Amino acid sequence: MLNIVLYEPEIPANTGNIGRTCVATNTRLHLIGPLGFKLNEKALKRAGMDYWSDLDVSIYIDYQDFLKKNPGAVVYMAETKGERVYTEVKYEPDCFILFGKESAGIPDVMLKSDLKRCVRIPMAYETRSLNLGNAVAVVLYEALRQNEFFGLAGKSKYFS
Repeated sequence: MLNIVLYEPEIPANTGNIGRTCVATNTRLHLIGPLGFKLNEKALKRAGMDYWSDLDVSIYIDYQDFLKKNPGAVVYMAETKGERVYTEVKYEPDCFILFGKESAGIPDVMLKSDLKRCVRIPMAYETRSLNLGNAVAVVLYEALRQNEFFGLAGKSKYFS
């Protein structure tokens, strides 16, 4: 099972949207604090709709807590500063894909810990970044594609 990791997320609606995406793709969500919101906020629940109760989510005090509780985790860091395009790596079926907070991304000290696992989404030079929910969906679906969408429905019930 793939894992999405949000480092210090700040906007509850983004996290709710990402939680919904994780439920739809059978992906675990990991939230590294401090969070910029409370988990019972209406904006979080509204964006996650009624899927939030089905979400496999883990919460950590900080990045060190995350590393301690996930020893040996293969972590890819999605960041605009990454040298490799997100399609240029092979995502293991149980890897972790980490995204930084909306206002500042992933701290440089974390990125420098393993530069070969830093990936980016190509964008026009004038663009600072994509919305966090969109960025997660782009990279997550590439990882799912590489793993042949394991565990997901292959055919639509509406068009079969």
